Amino acid sequence: VQVVESGGGLVQPGGSVTLSCKASGFGLENYGIGWFRQAPGKDNKGVSCINTSDDSTYYADSVKGRFFISRDKATNTVYLQMNDLKPEDTAIYYCAVDERPSFLVATMKAGLAPSQVRALDAWGQGTLVTVSS
Repeated sequence: VQVVESGGGLVQPGGSVTLSCKASGFGLENYGIGWFRQAPGKDNKGVSCINTSDDSTYYADSVKGRFFISRDKATNTVYLQMNDLKPEDTAIYYCAVDERPSFLVATMKAGLAPSQVRALDAWGQGTLVTVSS
């Protein structure tokens, strides 16, 4: 089980960027897959995830209305479209997968220390998003 993120970079405030997470080694028929982010010196905070069994979604309050998660079943890829970016969105964004969608949502709401990421089935290498003028 592996996930690989891409799409980060430097973005101006108010700009947009789309992150991709490609999964391999398993199908996405009944998983939770989504994004955490880690700002410098902080724990991982849940951003958004999607339940592949019913396409239900979760968004952190801080990104509601600005970020949108979607998936491509054919390519096992999940996307996070990030709009109206703010400097406080600057972070390393990690893709995570777990076969327990409700557990993934719970960890997103609670946050995840770096030492706890192994509790999930898969955790990516991360992609840096910097929002700055």
